[in-house]
Amino acid sequence: MMFRMIAIVAGLGLALATSAEAQTPRKGGTIRMTAPYGSSFTSLDIHTTQRAQDEIYAKALHRSLYIWNSAEGKPVLELAKEDVVSGGGLVHTFKLRDDAYFHNGRKMTADDVIWSYNRIMDGTKAYPGARFVRVIEGAAAVEKGQAKEISGLKKIDDFTLEMKLTEKVDPGFYFFTALTSIYPADEAAKESFIQKPIGLGPFKFVEHVPGSRIVLERWDRFYKPGKPYADKVIVSIMGEAAARDVAFRNKEIDTSVLGPAQYVAYQSDADLKGTIVEVAEVFTRYMGMNPAFKPFTDKRVRQAINYAIDTDLIINKLVKGKAYRATSWLPLTSPAYDKAMKPYPYDPAKAKQLLAEAGYPSGFEFEWTTSQNESWGLPIVSAVIPMLDKVGIKAKVKQVETAVLAEVVRSGDYQAFIYSQATGPDPQAALKCFHSSTPQPACNYMNYKNADFDKLIDAAGQADDPARRTELLQKANALLYEEAPVWFFNYNKAVMAVQPWLKGVQLNATELTHQNVEDLWVDETSPAK
Repeated sequence: MMFRMIAIVAGLGLALATSAEAQTPRKGGTIRMTAPYGSSFTSLDIHTTQRAQDEIYAKALHRSLYIWNSAEGKPVLELAKEDVVSGGGLVHTFKLRDDAYFHNGRKMTADDVIWSYNRIMDGTKAYPGARFVRVIEGAAAVEKGQAKEISGLKKIDDFTLEMKLTEKVDPGFYFFTALTSIYPADEAAKESFIQKPIGLGPFKFVEHVPGSRIVLERWDRFYKPGKPYADKVIVSIMGEAAARDVAFRNKEIDTSVLGPAQYVAYQSDADLKGTIVEVAEVFTRYMGMNPAFKPFTDKRVRQAINYAIDTDLIINKLVKGKAYRATSWLPLTSPAYDKAMKPYPYDPAKAKQLLAEAGYPSGFEFEWTTSQNESWGLPIVSAVIPMLDKVGIKAKVKQVETAVLAEVVRSGDYQAFIYSQATGPDPQAALKCFHSSTPQPACNYMNYKNADFDKLIDAAGQADDPARRTELLQKANALLYEEAPVWFFNYNKAVMAVQPWLKGVQLNATELTHQNVEDLWVDETSPAK
């Protein structure tokens, strides 16, 4: 039951997948992907950045303990061959692969896994992956500077690792993203590593041209026989939708994320409508409110904002239907999504009443930080401002670059912001972002604290019965709806145009641009040699 929803969504792309499987994958050629979420990569150190933009190249360069399997809609073992569970569901003993070689030719061992997780828990660095590693016993002590090493990690031998967790969860949901990539312990500590990163992935690093592209080439000692198929991967930065459109039509790129306007245009173009792939992603778009800013301290004010905005109108007219209305935090594809919940209705009168009750009968003024993103940035903010104005709330826009926005959000340096955040695939991990023990830089961006919410999440983490866990998570999600720490905007429908010669594209509900590139291949009609 747990993965039924994600599996259904993944099934939408079955025709695409089966047509690719009917052909024998071709060796060689170049895969030309795009990084569409801004004008730069944040860093070549993937541990430091939570941006979807950076994980596009990292999926080719690095590997984590698990990997996302889009066909099954769940994480599966990647750098380990076996996981034996004991200790009442809290102890996991991983039999690691003994054929995984870093790009410098050295074999990965348990020491590299332990070193990487300890690095991520360095409290002075506030690495975003700490939100996942924190599930290991003793990780929080390292983060607080009370211990040098994570006590819940134990090396049995070079290829056997014991991991003790604090909660009865599937570790796959915590260790599949690039944020928890395994680095070579001896090399990653060197300063040169950031200029020329070394990973375990199917492609090794060749060059990074800042503001332009990252080039990777085939790693011949990759542990999956016969893979990768392609010789080279180029990830080009194209934050402008118009630039991607021209490049795609001119056959200069193989993939292009489509925004709302392009989605409509490609659907009505006979030559392009066959290139569209789409999936309901586990992302929630929202406006986050800083509870330290006086008006937003009051729950009634936060609720008033949800009532004051005609969200359906914005989704239909501005987002062109390329989204699903958000009710609370957990998206449609979440196994704990409660379809009985109804979103906040558009009700300006109710918004005014709540503002008056909270002591703001004439409204108030706040600063709203946004990027230019066409799906959840400046165009949306511009549409919302007159709606808020109607109930007396004045918003001043502060526009920043996407990469800057990510830092603003993590640092708490805002009155309000608008953002798109991964809210799956695991509902426990997604809701944990609102737990008072989760630091702001990890993912508790609103610095939210609520004792009743904490109790529900803690109980879910210790529940043996999956149905009971889901029930507790749904209650926590309903509490967030009531508390309204954010304006609940939408869940993303991800849409990407794919050239007909690129095969093996996976309908990844966790982020459509994140492809396991070893499974992609290009046929002989590709213009890139």
